Amino acid sequence: MENNPNQVYKPRELRDFKDLLNQTVKRYPNSIAYKYKKWKTEEEFDYVTKSYEEFQNDVQAFSTSLLQLGLEHKKIALISDNRYEWCTTYLAVTTGNMIIVPLDKALPSREIESLIQRSGAEAVVFEKKYLEEFQKIQAEKIGNLQYFICMDSVEDANFLSYQDLLQQGAALIGQGNSVYETREINPKDMSIMLFTSGTTSEAKAVMLSQYNICENIRGVASYVQMFESDVLLSFLPLHHTFECTITFLYGIYFGVTVAFCDGLKYIAQNLKEYGVTVFVAVPLVLENMYKKIQKEIEKSGKAPLIATMKKISNGLLKCHIDLRKLLFKPVLKKFDEKLRVVFYGAAPMNKQTILGYNEMGIELIQGYGLTETSPVIACETDKRKMPGSVGFPLVNLEVKIDSPNEEGIGEIAVKGPSVMAGYYQNEEATQKVLKDGWFFTGDYGYLDEQGFLYVTGRKNDVIVLRNGKNIYPQELEFLISKLDYVKECMVYGKDRKNADTLICAKIVYEPEKMQELFPDKKEEEYSEIVWKDMKKINEELPIFKHIKDITLTTEPLIKTTTQKVKRYQEMQKVKKD
Repeated sequence: MENNPNQVYKPRELRDFKDLLNQTVKRYPNSIAYKYKKWKTEEEFDYVTKSYEEFQNDVQAFSTSLLQLGLEHKKIALISDNRYEWCTTYLAVTTGNMIIVPLDKALPSREIESLIQRSGAEAVVFEKKYLEEFQKIQAEKIGNLQYFICMDSVEDANFLSYQDLLQQGAALIGQGNSVYETREINPKDMSIMLFTSGTTSEAKAVMLSQYNICENIRGVASYVQMFESDVLLSFLPLHHTFECTITFLYGIYFGVTVAFCDGLKYIAQNLKEYGVTVFVAVPLVLENMYKKIQKEIEKSGKAPLIATMKKISNGLLKCHIDLRKLLFKPVLKKFDEKLRVVFYGAAPMNKQTILGYNEMGIELIQGYGLTETSPVIACETDKRKMPGSVGFPLVNLEVKIDSPNEEGIGEIAVKGPSVMAGYYQNEEATQKVLKDGWFFTGDYGYLDEQGFLYVTGRKNDVIVLRNGKNIYPQELEFLISKLDYVKECMVYGKDRKNADTLICAKIVYEPEKMQELFPDKKEEEYSEIVWKDMKKINEELPIFKHIKDITLTTEPLIKTTTQKVKRYQEMQKVKKD
């Protein structure tokens, strides 16, 4: 690891999650681990803080109660919004030698039932809004569930109380119970079962170990550093491996404070009220935030002044003088003046947006990975960034481009300690992606001469023409997304019997922006406006990449909880329309 030329920091050794928590509590026992709101009414709340020492005590207490129920080595499902109890449950299960099965909080009932059955979970920890669902599962005896544990108070004698188990565990420890302390963890055993996003029939159960994730944390820590003084806003769903590893577990590694977001429309408010310094997000959220900043600048009439300030600031940076936070303080005030770095992944982002944030003093660090790789495969470093790339492969991973074409583009494959063991009870799917120790990601990309990795698109999304030419939808989507009125878009190919594949674009536009830009135009005239812009885009492209069909809509594209477009579902919808 130390011989990698891109390494910036030397990470600590980590054996497992218990070691991770013990190290942090030893370093920062009184530092605030979590800060959140406890609602008394719909309008009144109190702020609650938990130190790392208090957090560890709660983890040990809850784990002790679970072990007393005879759940060692058993699978325990977990479903709720991002909250303190989710975090304590995750670590109580994994550090107590049990297997955690985090479920997507947005799953419909039938999928919750299916995944409960497929996982073989014997206990579930959930919040009150899922009460009816688990009452049904219990009544109909779906799956192997023996214990139903609710995070909130409920009047149901068949369900256990999280708070009661927490208190019982603390009492047992006080009486000398050492069942938790004496658990021996094999860090390479499956400890986390994660279902990939998709429909129930397509979702695969990824088997991850604590060794996988600890090595991933160490790999990222070789490139990027956080500090005890940092405050993170937990916004993306915690069941997703990107949020879980980077905000939750990587946050513990550095002893940071995690605050929980109140929801999508409260991001700006929460950034300010908690004094957030680090934000983990996805491109769609960041691009929408950036658009709001740009709107504020336009409304203020200070666009020319801001442009001049950016030139001055960029000139000073060349002399190693950084005044960005001071110069752009009025612009950032609407969000959070303390925000210093944003980690983002799950999808590529517009290069101009990246540069725009950086010019205002907010560093953007892109990462790339998959659930199967715990998740990070590559990321930018505190020292070196390249807008458009996803950074360097982690120092403890090998990355190769399989069967590259004349442009050097091929399937990205990765080997190393953070690669999954396989898919649970699905040897056929496992063998398709794991070959001779290499995990084949299903993503196309290339490595440049400096070692930066670029992702050009999903293997399954590539449009292959009759002449063998490949078209990567994301390349065209980047160009379309630059248009002011475009909220999001999807490029796809439509097969034709007697002609080559037709390149199409489904464009979701913002009605307010259209009205603002073209006040004298009616809605039925918008198509003509968009076509003019499409022709300009086509002029910049080779003929075989020309977009020849567009669909305009205001209806959002179907997305996962991490805001990735579900292309398969969208394509099925397109076929019906």
